[in-house]
Amino acid sequence: MFVNRVTELELLEKRYASGKAEFFVLYGRRRVGKTELLARFCENKRSIFFVSDLGSEISLRTALSAAVNTTLFGPNQMNAVYSTWEDLLNALTQAAQSERLVVVLDEFPYLVTAHPPLASILQRVWDQTMKNSQIMLILCGSYIGMMEETVLGYQAPLYGRRAGQYLLEPLQIKDARLFYPSFPLEDQVRAYAVYGGTPAYLHTLQPQQSLKENILDGILSRGSFLYDEVRFVLQQELREPRNYFAILQAIAAGKTRLNEIKQATGIEGATAYLDTLQQLHLVERLVPVTETQPQKSRRGIYRLKDHYLRFWFRYVHPNRSQLELGGAPIILENQVIPEIDHFSSLTFEEVCQQFFWQSGIYGKLPFVPANIGNWWNANEEIDLVVLGDNDAILVECKWTSKPVGVDILAELERKAQLVKPELGDRQIRFALCSRSGFTPQLMKDVEPRSDLMLLDLPDIVGSETS
Repeated sequence: MFVNRVTELELLEKRYASGKAEFFVLYGRRRVGKTELLARFCENKRSIFFVSDLGSEISLRTALSAAVNTTLFGPNQMNAVYSTWEDLLNALTQAAQSERLVVVLDEFPYLVTAHPPLASILQRVWDQTMKNSQIMLILCGSYIGMMEETVLGYQAPLYGRRAGQYLLEPLQIKDARLFYPSFPLEDQVRAYAVYGGTPAYLHTLQPQQSLKENILDGILSRGSFLYDEVRFVLQQELREPRNYFAILQAIAAGKTRLNEIKQATGIEGATAYLDTLQQLHLVERLVPVTETQPQKSRRGIYRLKDHYLRFWFRYVHPNRSQLELGGAPIILENQVIPEIDHFSSLTFEEVCQQFFWQSGIYGKLPFVPANIGNWWNANEEIDLVVLGDNDAILVECKWTSKPVGVDILAELERKAQLVKPELGDRQIRFALCSRSGFTPQLMKDVEPRSDLMLLDLPDIVGSETS
């Protein structure tokens, strides 16, 4: 199942149609769908698609030689091995002199690890001949930090050669929910809270089963793909998994400030580990949306960026001993199900944030948002603040089984006075987002108001904004 990625395919097609040499970089975390996107793009095109793996320089050069020869000369020539990387790259250049040729080097960091001079060699060949051909060269990789260092960084040999780069992010809920359209709307949000928008994880869902059954069979049960997935990914990405595991587990348990993380883990050098986790897009640092200098803010907190990472460190990793002994049903009934709505409440805020971005882009708000995020001070917080140049919408997101009433609106209006000094002269509006609708009294009281939006679950999740 290939879902959406319309924007990404259009971007690649535009580069393909340029008629000149194109050097494009696609990167992102593992399982996010990079290879599938590029495979879809290469359909019905003259292309060479090579996926690297762990191996020696000669084994990778031999494998890539076979892929090149098979495409350019047919299968009978596949055993010929180019003696140097320069010869191999020059062959690609020659093959693209008069006809468009797409060359995808997937998992490019593996090639550079096996042969560190490769980036410099590629830079030299590109500058001398390849840039004058009709090649479309796409470098792709999952090691985000290494991709940025090797290809995108200012000091990298290939810096300045690329015509474009794209960080492929997980799917938003409007696309992720296409993997489980039969689920009730509430379970669609809960499923997004558990699985996130990573296509490989969404593919494990069995739509004919309930969400509860999917969690039991596809996550908590030994031998399932997702049971050990986080451990596998982190061991692939990180050199010292033990300390990273400790930090991630502390954040998942609610230790969001730097000093709390240090105390929970006993790791004094936690800042360096957190920086690496941010580079890998596994952790994000948040500051109040009104901060004008986010990097210098002392109000920053850390949060696990990936939904499934949150779930795994909350329910799988701490209960591993019991799960190994077949205790999945007990963990499900005693921990996951009783807490699923509390666990999903943070994701509901993110879903609402996606809704406001999309609504603003498609002209369904009074203004186009410049930024959307949380706001808090020492004692108070507002779920979302939608900032425009001259306007702001203060948003309360309620993932509860009770309809939202006048008390929630009154509380939001009270907190508006706290944030007002940080909003300048912006006109303040309000929005209430509710899983369970609104009380009749609230509906009656707000009917004449033009500065308030009431949004229920079908408004936010169940309808298209485009």
